[in-house]
Amino acid sequence: MAELAFRKFLPLFDRVLVERLMAETKTKGGIMLPDKAQGKVLQATVVAVGPGAINQKGVVQPLSVKVGEKVLLPEYGGTKVVLEDKDYFLFRDGDILGKYVE
Repeated sequence: MAELAFRKFLPLFDRVLVERLMAETKTKGGIMLPDKAQGKVLQATVVAVGPGAINQKGVVQPLSVKVGEKVLLPEYGGTKVVLEDKDYFLFRDGDILGKYVE
């Protein structure tokens, strides 16, 4: 079902569509955390990428992330996009701080 939503939406240029990971609702000891105590989640999974930015010579520069990779996002920024009643965020490739290597 989510794949169908991405067929209807393709990021342009150097933009990356990500889905933020869910915030932890319990501590390791099993204590439930209230909403205000939960930190903002800065990790996300890449779900769609654009073709890349065009440089001054007219050559398309590929993006540094691929679909399925886990990335670290800045605390602020991004554009919220709602697809199939789920929240996603759109960032520029240069705004992504890093990616996790497995």
